[in-house]
Amino acid sequence: MDKAVATPVRADAPQPDVVRTMALAARKAGRVLARSATATRNDALTAAAAAMRAAQPELLAANARDLAAFTGAAAFRDRLTLNPERVEAMARGLEQVAALPDPVGHVMAEWDRPNGLRIRRVATPVGVIGMIYESRPNVGADAAALCIKSGNAVILRGGSDSLNSARVIHAAMQAGLKTAGLPMDCVQIPPDADRAHVASMLGAAGLIDLIIPRGGKSLVERVCAEARVPVLAHAEGLCHTYVHAAADLEMARRIVLNAKLRRPGICGATETLLVDQAIAPKILPGLIEDLATRGCAFRADARARDIVPDLPAATDADFATEWLDAVLSVGVVDGVEDALDHIARYGSAHTEAIVTEDATVAATFLNGTDSAVVMWNASTQFCDGGEFGFGAEIGIATGRFHARGPVGLEQLTTYRYEVIGTGQVRP
Repeated sequence: MDKAVATPVRADAPQPDVVRTMALAARKAGRVLARSATATRNDALTAAAAAMRAAQPELLAANARDLAAFTGAAAFRDRLTLNPERVEAMARGLEQVAALPDPVGHVMAEWDRPNGLRIRRVATPVGVIGMIYESRPNVGADAAALCIKSGNAVILRGGSDSLNSARVIHAAMQAGLKTAGLPMDCVQIPPDADRAHVASMLGAAGLIDLIIPRGGKSLVERVCAEARVPVLAHAEGLCHTYVHAAADLEMARRIVLNAKLRRPGICGATETLLVDQAIAPKILPGLIEDLATRGCAFRADARARDIVPDLPAATDADFATEWLDAVLSVGVVDGVEDALDHIARYGSAHTEAIVTEDATVAATFLNGTDSAVVMWNASTQFCDGGEFGFGAEIGIATGRFHARGPVGLEQLTTYRYEVIGTGQVRP
């Protein structure tokens, strides 16, 4: 018998579309996942949490390689960094998602028609989700957990900065799926950091049902401009904290310090501080001192500089900047309406907060912004799926349709109508 001879492949020959192959596999796996029992999906998540803990040494070593190659800003380095506490938090996050109620099959509404038909609206998985994110390794774990629990297959395309970490996290998620007897193709990542994979995902209409970008402004803008797949957009987090004239001064100092500096590189960090003119001379110097002693820099308008003269001057562009660093834009405003006008002009519809003891003014503020999340006497850094009780989040949606704010399990479902009859025919 003649031996088979391999046909040589030209180096410039067209290569198979990796993402198309992955998406087809995801659709097949997703059909199994969508029909699986709640307990099976929960078993996958708890097994993945165990695999994550067991892989901690490997994951930290992979993350160290990512960090060694990283040359970006300190705030982005913090996003990329893993340590034993953050790995444990990821594992606990998987278990927390497992413990949440299953959104799949939830009857959202039901009613009877005069002809005897019973109609109900039932939550169902979206299908195949494409997640495109940047340097935070934990995003991959959170997204995979939420997709598994909500019955969605997912393709995770993380940033090249975190590729080594992402591979270990992906292996832990697949180990959980395998243990539970679910298809491992329910969670996939591209084999390398080739940027062409992003373009393929954006063009995968009919194969990927929803794209969720999570990252900087340029990433989200590119996805929205180029996608042929529906997008659940996460805009930049240009968040504001407004200290009203009726604020409790000590509360305001605690909230502002936390909102800016707890983790300045996250999208829920306050980027602009607005202080009411009626209280600014009394409170602004102390706020600036609290922040400055902890390394914060400032860009301030003229009225703020009249009170604290050595503050650097702000430009219009500064007030429109998501710093993602220990930098804060500062403005003085004439009451709540002026604060709302400022937010409408410069904000990104992410998260805004007011600090006040006046409930009427608070209601005006809460009802006067169109942001996805509005807070009263709380730090903007509470804009987080875990803090909302979602167990984790796949992003913060700032658009107007389908979902807004932290995107958890419920927001990763759509619905179908079920019509139950007893032999009715339409006249």
